[in-house]
Amino acid sequence: MAELIRDSAFGHLVRLVTRGKYLQYAEEKDASLWRNFISGEKTRQMAHHGHPGQSTQEDPPSSSSEESSRTRAGEEQPVNEPTGHPIDQEKGRDVNVVDWYDEHDSENPMNWTTFKKVFVTFQICLLTWSVYIGSAIYTPGLETVTKQFGVSQVKGTLGLTLFVAGYGIGPMLWAPMSEIPMIGRNPVYIGTLAVFVIFQVPTALATNFAMLLCFRFLTGFFGSPVLATGGASIGDMFAPNKRAYGIGIWGIAAVCGPVLGPLVGGFAAQAEGWTWTIWELMWLSGFCLVVLFFFLPETSSANILYRRSRRLRKLTGIENLKSEAEIQGEQMTAKDVALIAIVRPITLNFQEPMVFLLNLYIALVYGLLYIWFESFPIVFTGVYKFNLGQEGLAFVGILVGAILVIPPFFYYLYRWVEPQFNERGELTPEKRLPPAMVGAFFIPICLFWFGWSARPSIHWIMPIIGSSYFAIGTFLLFNSVLNYLGDAYPDYAASVLAGNDFMRSSFGAGFPLFATAMYKNEGIGWASSILGFLAIVFIPIPFVLYKYGERLRKVSKHARKDF
Repeated sequence: MAELIRDSAFGHLVRLVTRGKYLQYAEEKDASLWRNFISGEKTRQMAHHGHPGQSTQEDPPSSSSEESSRTRAGEEQPVNEPTGHPIDQEKGRDVNVVDWYDEHDSENPMNWTTFKKVFVTFQICLLTWSVYIGSAIYTPGLETVTKQFGVSQVKGTLGLTLFVAGYGIGPMLWAPMSEIPMIGRNPVYIGTLAVFVIFQVPTALATNFAMLLCFRFLTGFFGSPVLATGGASIGDMFAPNKRAYGIGIWGIAAVCGPVLGPLVGGFAAQAEGWTWTIWELMWLSGFCLVVLFFFLPETSSANILYRRSRRLRKLTGIENLKSEAEIQGEQMTAKDVALIAIVRPITLNFQEPMVFLLNLYIALVYGLLYIWFESFPIVFTGVYKFNLGQEGLAFVGILVGAILVIPPFFYYLYRWVEPQFNERGELTPEKRLPPAMVGAFFIPICLFWFGWSARPSIHWIMPIIGSSYFAIGTFLLFNSVLNYLGDAYPDYAASVLAGNDFMRSSFGAGFPLFATAMYKNEGIGWASSILGFLAIVFIPIPFVLYKYGERLRKVSKHARKDF
């Protein structure tokens, strides 16, 4: 527990105030340990080739270092201290690369105890839920928003869609920032969440509609980091063959947010109006901020090693102690950062057929998720005469579906997927897709069931049961696609997932704007059927990629081709 607090924002604050007297690291207690953190192999590579990775080609018998030493008569070839490696005077650099002291280093998130991994995963899920609930918690108060500000229902829906648009755009900035070794994930999580909590106050106290929309967008923007990098935080802790379990639990938290929003906000909006839904959001996210401030440790290995190298430089006075990510970061320009943050997610999305098709599919499913917040009032308030609180309870069917799919999915991972990983912990990306091939059928089944069972002559439980199939399909699709993209594009995972988040949030922001008109004009049955037929069109995508994905990866400029 002491290590957990030491690596949290609170722990860093204590260390800053006390100048490192409390919550010390091992090397601060025993300064002689600093040599244990030097990677001999990576330091040798720096001395020979000027970079910590393996050289792409073998040195010729008469290397440049040998030739240069001959031409400098009387000069001794410089040697790296403390490893003793000779330094190539043309290509090499005298840098001691700071790394894990061995494969069991307790500060490496991969080596954390099971309890610590589970607790940190819980916090990431809590943060995800606290932000995601902010989109749908607004919807029960939509009627009072339209009355107070004198706007139409479509304009009132902008309070939902702009929030979703905000957390679609936000990761384009926050996700790359969290990958910078000098920053890490925690400052981004804690800093943006603090702004998210504070901005709920002017949102609830908005004096005009424009002010409300402005702060709804800003809260979505500042609440967005975990929606793109939460999966990366979990990936920091779990090996590839175990990662899908953590991503699955995190996916449930992502589903719980929007689904429980109408339930949490429904009774409050019914009693006190729309402003109380925002106050509830502030209380929930404020509680999350307190928990994360005291107990969320940094999970980024690059940042952990960067901070270790800073401590060692301070303790020893040796300025050439640097982490691998720090060395690589020195060569990045502002142009490179802009390329990674803005250009690459867009270009990968449209230049890579696999990325485009899967992002489009996930975007469709995400758009359908936000259509529920417009169609449920039409069905359960209009047809079955539910009040706002009861309407919120109708969303529980989606939550139940998400929970029921976890046990068989985890059994499938344990029984069939894990044995297929090779000795290096790698899996052919296409092996991730079979659950998506199953989940693809649940989306149209859900839409047809929901649309044609929603009528006064049929009990209200039937459309609720139908909606549960949506959660099953969404869970299987999201877990398969996100893991597939991460495996197929390991060197560009952050950019690919940022593009995925942007595309699906764009659909999530746009679909609710036409949902009400479509359901009223076409009727519940046919409106749902139109969406169901659209979902049928997308069913072949995972099947096509399962069969031809390897061939597409072979001709791709960015995908992994070695398996």
